[in-house]
This record gives sequence, structure tokens and C-alpha cells, in this order.
Amino acid sequence: MLKYSKTDLELWQSVRHDDQTAFDLLFDRYWISLYKTAHYYLDDDEVCAEAVNDVFVSIWNRRKELKITSFSNFMQTSVRFQIYKRRKAVKLEIVFKEDIVIEGRHESNEGETRIRQSEIDNLLSNHLDQLPKRCQEIFELSRFDNLSNSEIAERLNISKRTVENQLALAVKHLKGCLKHIYLLVFFYFM
Repeated sequence: MLKYSKTDLELWQSVRHDDQTAFDLLFDRYWISLYKTAHYYLDDDEVCAEAVNDVFVSIWNRRKELKITSFSNFMQTSVRFQIYKRRKAVKLEIVFKEDIVIEGRHESNEGETRIRQSEIDNLLSNHLDQLPKRCQEIFELSRFDNLSNSEIAERLNISKRTVENQLALAVKHLKGCLKHIYLLVFFYFM
């Protein structure tokens, strides 16, 4: 009970002076609640744990320059931001309606759907080809092979942060390019 007698701000001041023990106490104090917050927004245990851990890594790395007046609020906001970044990256997938309604009957034209999907895949592939090779490789491992950031980092022998940065770069590039694909999908199904 004695170890929890210090307030968050007292512990934070100790962390700012490189006190690893104070950092561990804050970690123990907040990890579960931050994980629950992350899980409220995203139902993926691994991604939620990564997001919470990234928040703690970030505050440790920036402990000298961060000015935190409410540790609890800062941590909750930070974990929500991490989840937002991850959800934003995932929303890149293109979803379109495969079935069409003709004369009140529900029918599916598989040939036409395959042609449209092929055209969209070609457009996406052309835009991916504009990215640097390493960025393409990381994006494909993440989105097509469904590997986590940690698995990609381990496979390519790079840091997880590099993976995240490369994915953010790819998503930003593709978002600008995909406006054309969204229009194409919109006109195909109107």
C-alpha cells in the first residue's frame, strides 16, 4: 500500500528525473484502465495492447519535454489518439456492393462484379507502385497478409515504429489516390 501513496503528479515528476521505479508504478496504475479504454473503441486485444504500450513508450521517450498537469486525462487522451490512428489506417479497405436488384428480384452478376473488382485492384496496384519498395512491402504484409506491426517489424528486422511510419505514409498516399477509385465505385453501382 505504501508504494501507491504518491500522487500521479509526484510520480510523474520523478519520471521526468529518470526514475524507472516511478514509471513502473504509473504503468501498473494505468495500464489496465487504458487497455479498457482502447478496447471500448477497438475490439482487437493485440492492437489495444500495442496502443497502450506505445503510449507508455512515447511518454518515457518524451519525459523531459512533456508538461503534464493531469496525468489521467493525458493518458486517456493519448490512448484514444493511438486507437484513432490505428482505426484510420484500417479504413483503407475498399468495400462495394456486389449484388444488384433487377425488377424487384435480388440477383448477382458475378462476371461483372469480377471485372469491376479487377479494375479496382489494378488501380490500387498502380497507386501502390508509386510508393517506395520498402513502403509497398510493409503495406502488403499488413493489409494483404494480415500481419501485425510487431510481426512485420520482426520479419523485416526493423523497429515497430518504422513499420507504423511506413504504413501511415502509404495510407496518406493512397487516400489521395483512392478518391478516384471511390468515384469509380460510385458510378459503377449507381
